[in-house]
Formats: sequence, C-alpha cells, structure tokens
Amino acid sequence: MQNAPQESLVGEEYEVEVGPVAHGGHCVARTESGRVLFVRHTLPGERVIAKITEGEATSRFLRADAVRILTPSKDRVEAPCPFSGPGKCGGCDWQHAKPGAQRRFKGEVIAEQLKRLAGLTPEDAGWDGTVMPAEGDKLPAGEVPAWRTRVQYAIDAEGHAGLRKHRSHDVQVIDHCMIAAPGVSELGIEKREWPQIASVEAIAASGSADRQVILTPKPGGRLPIVELDKPVSVMRVGENRRGDKQVHRVHGRPFVRERADERTYRVGEGGFWQVHPQAADMLVKAVMQGLMPRKGDMALDLYCGVGLFAGALGERIGEKGAVLGIESGKRAVEDARHNLQDLDRVRIEQGKVEQVLPRTGIKEADIIVLDPPRAGAGKQTVHHLASLGARRIAYVACDPAALARDLNYFAEAGYKPVKLRAFDLFPMTHHVECVAILKPTGDRV
Repeated sequence: MQNAPQESLVGEEYEVEVGPVAHGGHCVARTESGRVLFVRHTLPGERVIAKITEGEATSRFLRADAVRILTPSKDRVEAPCPFSGPGKCGGCDWQHAKPGAQRRFKGEVIAEQLKRLAGLTPEDAGWDGTVMPAEGDKLPAGEVPAWRTRVQYAIDAEGHAGLRKHRSHDVQVIDHCMIAAPGVSELGIEKREWPQIASVEAIAASGSADRQVILTPKPGGRLPIVELDKPVSVMRVGENRRGDKQVHRVHGRPFVRERADERTYRVGEGGFWQVHPQAADMLVKAVMQGLMPRKGDMALDLYCGVGLFAGALGERIGEKGAVLGIESGKRAVEDARHNLQDLDRVRIEQGKVEQVLPRTGIKEADIIVLDPPRAGAGKQTVHHLASLGARRIAYVACDPAALARDLNYFAEAGYKPVKLRAFDLFPMTHHVECVAILKPTGDRV
C-alpha cells in the first residue's frame, strides 16, 4: 500500500515575530499554531511575512523566506548585491545585515552550539565572545569586502554563468559577484557564454599572480576555447572507467602558488586552500601562539592538506624535532611533500586519519594540530588523540557544531579548551572559522 501524498505547504504565508539566529544563515520563528520556521532574509526581532519554501503538513519544521518586512531591525541595511534576496542567489546569507551585526550573529551561533552540544559557556571555552574580522574587512554598512579567491560558477542551459539558488540546482545568472576577489572578477567569466559546460571554478591565488579555471563539461560535452581577460591556466574535470572524477591539465600550470608564514605552497588540481586571502596567515598565527612549539617537539598535523601547519611547525621545532602530517587526498599529499621537501624533519603520510594514525605506532606526541572537514574528527579519532598525552592541541574548525561535538568528546577523554578564538573569514555568509586550544585536565596537566 502506497503512502498517501503529503500536503505541501510551499507558498503558504505567515505573519511571524522573528526570534534568535540559528546555525545555517537563518532565524527561528513560530507560527501562531507553534510550527517552527527557519526563515532566511530576516533578522532577530523583526516582524515579517514569511513564505514557505520547503515543508509539508507533517514536517517537524518548515523553511521560509521573509518576503515582506513589516517591522525592520536596526541592524538591517539594503542588500548591496542585486542578486541577494528571496528566490535569488544562495551564496550569501547576511547581505541585509550590518557587518558588525553579522559578526555578533556568528558569535551567538558559536555560543549556542557550545552550550547545546558541549555544555560550555564562553568562559568555559576561554573565549571572549567576539568574532574578529580580517584586516581591511571592517567596512561601513552597505560596502562588501571582495574576499573570495575561489568561486564555483554554475552554468545554465543557455551557457550563462551564475550561482546556485539556496538549496536548489537552479542557477541565478549574474554579471558580477560582489564577494569575489579582484583576481577572480578580472577574468570576466560572467561576460562569456559556456556552451556544453556544467560548471566553471575560478581560482585567483593570493600569494602569486597565478590564475586558474577548472571546467566541468556536461555529459558528452566538449571544451570550448577558453579566452579570458587575463592569462589563466585551464584544467578539465573528467571521469575514469570506474566513474571517479579526475582533473586533467589542458594548458598552463596544473597548480597555483600561495604564500603563508613566509613560505610558498603549491596547490594543485583545485586542492584545498583557505579562500580568504588573509586566512592562512591568521590561522597559522593563532595555532602557533596557542601551541607554543618548542625545539625537539614531536608534532602531528592531521588533515594536513598541502602542508600549511606542518610547514609552520617544521620551521619551529628545530633539527631534533619531528612532524608527521596525515592527509587523505593523493594530490594534496604530493603537493605537501613538494612544499616541505626542504624540511627533512617533516614526513607526510597518505590516508584517512582514523586508519593511518593507529598504523604509525605513535604512542605519544607533544603538540597536535587538526583541521578536520566540516563533519569534524569524531569520537574515535578524538579519543585516540587524547591518549597520546600532548601538552597542547589546536583544533581548527570551519563548523561550530562539529567543533562543539568534538570538544565534548575531548572532555570525556580528559582535555578542555583553554583558549578559543573566532574569525570572520567568510563575510556576508553564515560561515565562521574557530581555533580552539586544548590542554589536559586535572592530574594530566
């Protein structure tokens, strides 16, 4: 017997009083009947008409857009970007909020996640409650920092470049992205047509003049001749016989060169590098200040990417120290080994942290840095790290919920945060970067 179709509430409108900000770029509101709404394009304290965008009569909660603002917040501004708003581009969450309010909202989300998932107050975590902007990003209301050095453009059926709408595959065609870094904007991708192409990723290195585009053709599609406004290397995404995605060089360098902590890093095939031009240096500084490396230390850099923190540690632990980096991506490991080849005290292993680390036979470490993916490190890995007895652990987190969950696991294993810093490295979006420094509790100090 088939389940009866559920009654869709999409398109229904409710007048609501908007409550606190929630993790994910929206605010919480309730209908008169008590139904929970997650509402975008609004701010805490506003009264709005909310139009349902997702949800059925039996859904636990509904998603909605604020389509009319009845009582605006003092933190509201006119969105500077013409492509921001209900039903439009989903790339930014807070174009309609003053910059200072955006950072305050991010701080409130971090505090709420720490409390709910780890039972920690800001004081418990060693955090002063602030979210620090990058230098130069503290702009007046109505101005937008152009920070995004990597932009993934979606291509619509007519070959026009744009960005995805929120929680949708639909494309919002644009002529300019306000948060794109100048090195991306100057390529002129939005001005051209891209027949037979599904997506174009544009990369503008902040540590060099390197520019790169990575083209993903539609199934059976052919590559166009790429002529952009600036010199650029071109890569193509394809599939091997097993259906695995592979990136191939079409012309130019297969990598871009980045700079951080006075070292140059090669980043190949669209590999991971912090998107904000100041992020790598800011995070290295926060991690090194927290770990306080000593000569002769045994250090671990987990989820090490192309070797950013391993390089910084390798410069500081002296000839008698050692650094082990672990990274799952094959190309990232190749890049890390190339980037750190002058540091013979640094070794990079390929594989998943939870699989490789136990196989190394390492029973103790002095200091550890981990920068896991958005899902976090998880209980098994956290407990293994705690068993190594490090005097300090630095946890770099791009998701406050994953950070809070893992801090709870660290507490179970005898480690507590003594310093937490938050950085607004993704202005206009809900994303925020945190660095937590942990030390052993009680008798283990």
